[in-house]
Amino acid sequence: MAELHLIGQILSACDFEEPTLFCKWSIQYGSNWKHIEGYLEGQTATCTNKFENTYCAFAHPIDVHLACRGIQGWPKIHIEIYTVNALNQCWPVGFGFAYIPSAPGLHSFDISTWKVTTKTYFDSLKTRFNTGGSTISKSDLVYSGVERYKLSTISAGKVTVELMIIAKNFSTFGVDLK
Repeated sequence: MAELHLIGQILSACDFEEPTLFCKWSIQYGSNWKHIEGYLEGQTATCTNKFENTYCAFAHPIDVHLACRGIQGWPKIHIEIYTVNALNQCWPVGFGFAYIPSAPGLHSFDISTWKVTTKTYFDSLKTRFNTGGSTISKSDLVYSGVERYKLSTISAGKVTVELMIIAKNFSTFGVDLK
């Protein structure tokens, strides 16, 4: 079997309106792939930046080892950004995903996120006064896109990820990753 090692970190989040953020992440892949070791999901620590609301540093590690029988269902990273208020209530303020780069080596990339817009006046007040926001019922809507067209969304901030991709035995199976 061909193997893929993902070693890196979720560096930061920027351009979000909220000052206190944390990130939930997961690695998603198709049926041709198998998890060997490492954590496929996690959560960063909370970062509060009261002076510059547009940037939060996470530096959260990622270390995953996968194997595959075919390249269909190439892995992707799924990101959910949450905010926390003074009452320790949290709600999502950003959803996004990106495919893992296929070329071996060090890659730094941004994941643009979006959030669900408010539909009622009461929901817009909750968002405005930092006491809640809208969310989605199924998190696979973010990366599958099957029924995403039904959502009313707006652009949110972006998350920076840095990954070292190590590929093993792909050339043995006739796959040239460049």
